Amino acid sequence: MLQATIDSFSYQDKNILSHIQLHAALGEHVAILGESGCGKTTLLHLIYGLLTLENGAITWNNKPVLGPESVLIPGAPNMKLVAQEFDLMPVTSVADNIATHLPRFNQRKRSARINELLHVVGLTKQKDQLVKTLSGGQKQRVALAKALAVEPEVLLLDEPFSHIDMHLRTKLRRSLYHYLKTTKTTCITATHDAEEALAFADSIVVLGEGTMTTQAAPRALYRSLSSAYLAGFFGEFSHVPRGVFDDEEHFLLPHQLKRTNKTSPLAVRVTHNYFKGPFTLVAGASAFGTVYFAHHKSLKIGAPCFLALLKIKP
Repeated sequence: MLQATIDSFSYQDKNILSHIQLHAALGEHVAILGESGCGKTTLLHLIYGLLTLENGAITWNNKPVLGPESVLIPGAPNMKLVAQEFDLMPVTSVADNIATHLPRFNQRKRSARINELLHVVGLTKQKDQLVKTLSGGQKQRVALAKALAVEPEVLLLDEPFSHIDMHLRTKLRRSLYHYLKTTKTTCITATHDAEEALAFADSIVVLGEGTMTTQAAPRALYRSLSSAYLAGFFGEFSHVPRGVFDDEEHFLLPHQLKRTNKTSPLAVRVTHNYFKGPFTLVAGASAFGTVYFAHHKSLKIGAPCFLALLKIKP
């Protein structure tokens, strides 16, 4: 099991992280969800052992992860980090980059491993292409394959799909995370993409301004949004204050509100319609601000509406 307890971490007299309690079991996928600059990359670097942690402890299978002051080459030997800056050799081929750390005594096994990873990241056709001729997204995929060449126990991914086109991203994520499950590789992914975190993580750590607010299963997190910060990762949301529906403050996604013909404590006047494909996102002005709700068609601008709160099944 991976355990990271960080009471505080500062750099150049600036506090970067505090109150972190992260855990990941063997083969578990944990997503670190947070906005840019919240400390996600720093947290990965601490877990990997690139930075010295003075106030806290990080262990893998009950053994401490040592920082750069304690080892000749920083970085935990049983982990791999895929950083946002790709560690690639530009004037060699894709296959040669992947093979960097593979043993040379068994060429058949070596070649089979390269081909397996090329298939996982979808670069079979680019096997012999020089890395310098690849697009940014293709280089990112080479970096992923290179990190997996010698199978790590823990894989740390820093925004691993940020350079990859949308139409390839979902397919690659599905292929990569399925592969990691089959190899029982523990994976920690730093991301600001809530859709990725929901679909592929076993648990989600929410990081805001360097502080961890929660670690929970995706379904539980999504069904109980506890702050505007968290709700904002899922797109437009409505902040409904206490006293409207009940004594609770609500942060609601559009599908959690429904137009009703009955009188409701939440009344709005339609201001905008946004076509979303399967539904129309309707914005309405309320007594306390803009409210967003999903509807099957556009509504007349200026039309009054009553909205009901849909109960979410556990």
